[in-house]
Amino acid sequence: MTCGEIFKYIESWAPEEIAWNKDNVGLQVGSAERKVKNILLALDLNMKVITEAIKKDCNIIITHHPLLFNPLRKIDTDQDNTSRLVEKLIKHDITLFSSHTNLDFTKGGVSFELAKALELKNIRFLSNLKSIQYKLIIFVPEAHIEKVAAAIFENGGGIIGEYSNCSFRTKGEGSFKGSEKTSPSVGRKLNYEKIDEIKLEVLIDSWKLDKILSAIRKVHPYEEIAYDVYPLVNENINYGIGAIGELDKPINQKEFLNHISKSLSINNFRYTDGKEKKIKTVAVCGGYGTEVIPGAVKKGADALITADIKYHTFFDYRDKILLIDAGHYETEIFSLDEVNKRLTTLVKTKKIKVFKYSGNTNPVIFYNKLGAKIN
Repeated sequence: MTCGEIFKYIESWAPEEIAWNKDNVGLQVGSAERKVKNILLALDLNMKVITEAIKKDCNIIITHHPLLFNPLRKIDTDQDNTSRLVEKLIKHDITLFSSHTNLDFTKGGVSFELAKALELKNIRFLSNLKSIQYKLIIFVPEAHIEKVAAAIFENGGGIIGEYSNCSFRTKGEGSFKGSEKTSPSVGRKLNYEKIDEIKLEVLIDSWKLDKILSAIRKVHPYEEIAYDVYPLVNENINYGIGAIGELDKPINQKEFLNHISKSLSINNFRYTDGKEKKIKTVAVCGGYGTEVIPGAVKKGADALITADIKYHTFFDYRDKILLIDAGHYETEIFSLDEVNKRLTTLVKTKKIKVFKYSGNTNPVIFYNKLGAKIN
């Protein structure tokens, strides 16, 4: 199994096309053609992570946060830490891959895993992504409808939430008249023909269009295929930002804060009081989530757990929603559990092991008056 096959598997779940447009997801350093020995997962990359990868004979590291956000102007291993990490990876033939905001925005990704850690039920997206889908309409002779539909479905078309192979079909009559240069599969050239056809309508993600059209051309019988592609503005229920769910039963604010501390294994976090005495509906957004606060309030959430909240933002939402800043690392680390589970299933018939980094890459350290560091 190659690193590229691992990349393809991850991106079938968390496509790079749904990532924030300024993000740098995917291959960071190394070769996609490299044969995989073992895999190491980490939230961030540092020298200790690479050292553990070497020790465990891992030649692919998958991180959440990309190492490279901006183009490197030079590789200066004397002055620049990123350069030293790149050098170490290359020297030890290790490939680095990152799945960042695409993992944030997919079902089962960062926010969904945070919601699961908090034992929320009925988990769904807080806000769905928009304007990234097409409606494909194609006209197919009845005898070939299943072959054409299968080509679309096998290449990722027709997925709506937890349902696949979704389409709508309308019977009708098509007509055509081929010129002297044609070789029609039905009827004769220069002759006006009519044939029973199916109008097949399928929802597809925009980045899958070219691949799906290529697959259709291989099985559709016509020389000239009639189809329409319409860009949509409706929400994509397959991808979104943040998550929202419910606790089993309403609990008071003190009980809920204790629940956060226990569920996320943290002793320190910031919060401001909400308006509700009881907490039932809870929104989450792993990592930076200030932009989702208005949506959480609008959806009727009693509390929102996220990270990187500014001082004045706490002021703005005090007495509107119980707003909790539980830490960037602390709200994202649970996503590695789902990546681990999926990759372990993928490689279970191979002699490949998947490891989670045993240390802590969080750069934020808390200090208490007893002098103990809390990370």
